[in-house]
Amino acid sequence: MNTPALPVRPAPPANPHWARVGGRAAVVRLVDAFYRAMDSRPDAATIRAMHAPDLSHTKAVLVQYLCEWMGGPKDYSGQRGSPMLRRRHQPFAIDSAARDAWMACMRQALAECIDDEGLRAELDAAFWKIADFIRNTEDGGATRPHPGRPMEVAPHATPATHASAAAAGVSVSPAATVPPPTRSST
Repeated sequence: MNTPALPVRPAPPANPHWARVGGRAAVVRLVDAFYRAMDSRPDAATIRAMHAPDLSHTKAVLVQYLCEWMGGPKDYSGQRGSPMLRRRHQPFAIDSAARDAWMACMRQALAECIDDEGLRAELDAAFWKIADFIRNTEDGGATRPHPGRPMEVAPHATPATHASAAAAGVSVSPAATVPPPTRSST
């Protein structure tokens, strides 16, 4: 019995932003616009002070990272390893005001460099996730726990997400964890 062959369609790229943005040249323009905004916006003075006076190295690193992040060449990881963004930003106190200032600069750069409103919205949402993930300081100065790692939990347990548990007033402690599963002898 012959069955008709299904048409073969190439898989879409894992991250189509690279082509939609316009490749490396467009990323360079975005990074330049981002740092121009940071240099000129009064609300960005605190985050600008976290950078060296000469931004040439910082710009080159951000271009490499964003090229890879958007689906382009994997030069960043090849040269610098895993991004580990939160760890790389740990020396700086990044609270919600710093996150918001960073986002204001990026939104200004996106508006200047990305004509496609849908793409601009997609990138804005993705940048927001990263900017909020990097936030390591609560408003008021307390250290913000890493949002992707449960604190004080046995490694075999799957706790409630600590952020949602904290918001609900639930304490997650080793005593509240579930014992590891055991294999049945049957």
